[in-house]
Amino acid sequence: MSPDELVYLGILAASIPVGFLFRYLSPPVKQGAALLLGLIIAIATCGLHTLHSLFTVLGTWLIIKINWRSAPALSLGWTFLYLFFFRLVTWFGLPQPTPFANAIQLLLTLKMVSLANEIKSYHLEKKKEVSTFTKSPVVGVLSHEPSLYDIISYSYCYVGIMTGPFFRYQTYADWLQQSNPLSLPGKEPCLQSLKMVPVYGALFIAVNSVFPLSYVRTDEFLDHNYFYRFFYMVAIFFVFRMRFYSAWCGAEAGCISAGLGCYPQGALSKPGGGPTVKYSPDPDTAVEYDFKTIQNIDCYNTDFCVKVRHGMRHWNMTVQWWLHHYIYPNAPFRAYALRAGWTMLISAYWHGLHSGYYLSFLTIPLCIAAESAMEASVRARLGPKGQNIFDWIHWFLKMRAYDYMCMGFVLLKASDTINYWSSIYFIIHIIAVACIALGQVMKGGKKRERREGEKEDVVRDKAE
Repeated sequence: MSPDELVYLGILAASIPVGFLFRYLSPPVKQGAALLLGLIIAIATCGLHTLHSLFTVLGTWLIIKINWRSAPALSLGWTFLYLFFFRLVTWFGLPQPTPFANAIQLLLTLKMVSLANEIKSYHLEKKKEVSTFTKSPVVGVLSHEPSLYDIISYSYCYVGIMTGPFFRYQTYADWLQQSNPLSLPGKEPCLQSLKMVPVYGALFIAVNSVFPLSYVRTDEFLDHNYFYRFFYMVAIFFVFRMRFYSAWCGAEAGCISAGLGCYPQGALSKPGGGPTVKYSPDPDTAVEYDFKTIQNIDCYNTDFCVKVRHGMRHWNMTVQWWLHHYIYPNAPFRAYALRAGWTMLISAYWHGLHSGYYLSFLTIPLCIAAESAMEASVRARLGPKGQNIFDWIHWFLKMRAYDYMCMGFVLLKASDTINYWSSIYFIIHIIAVACIALGQVMKGGKKRERREGEKEDVVRDKAE
């Protein structure tokens, strides 16, 4: 493991026992202590680069104060433009930010855009309440507009400050105002989240030592046969998954220990978004709680769901919620594949400026279009047994597609990514295009069959 990874591991490990201590604190003390601890972590790991995140926060606060109606769009523009500057600071003679500063900046971008949307919703619902004399039925609306201190406290809350998960300001406010945090579940769900982390960590170290990414960039790698080169991407994506499974399960445990994101099961919470319905527990029934609001990974379904589009839903789930609510609805297209492409483009930009991100993320819409074409033209015509076989083949190709796209994500450079993809003859791109073409051909054949059938019906009717 690299020194940076050891620092991340140390922060994750320390946040779990610290979280249980926060359950003993009153709301004001909890808010101040979480802010102080978050600032200590930020300054210790980022130094002066902490100013980047502070400028982002202050800029967003100023936008909200000046024009809350346009704040969602303006905050998105402001934070994303600052990301561009942040990644090119060396062009301006400034020192390169640390990886820790980058992690904080990424999560802060999500928080600031979400905050602007939440405050706009708050003002709109308040206006409705005044005009209708009724309390807003909308779930998850703020009870008051956050002060600058509240916004800074939310931005630098130690929970997930570098590793996530993303959570809304309302989730943070609910955490501060928990009436009896010591009564909420903690130890058992925390252990449940951590139970597989040693396995994931061990597999990450073991497989990474056998299949190092750096080997792909060597000339010697290209001397191996096709099947070895093809299998290498399977191993690389496995290492990639084990690394993030370990990190995100640990980050979830840090939230759980502090009680962040704990809501009654009846609230039907969504990862990232929180409760979706107003829930009033029966006083005679024991309330069961969950931590779905801060769930960032569904390891089983990431590996075993059938479709490419479903795989995205189970990976980095809180960020997927953010993309689905703040980017996808505002895409300048109507077709699903094009909207997905726009969302993936924004996601690639959020991750960074490396061309490998764009090559990978923009392959996803192609794969989605391919699976949609095959489902409509092939799967729909099969019986139950045939559909079961189709689904297994679909799952296998889905996993290979993610293996393939992962290479661009980790190799980063366009030249390295294309060199690897060319070494396996752009196999996933070829399969995807072939599936789309086959789907169009079979769709056209189906239409012809329908027209011929209609003609036969007309001739039969005339004869009768």
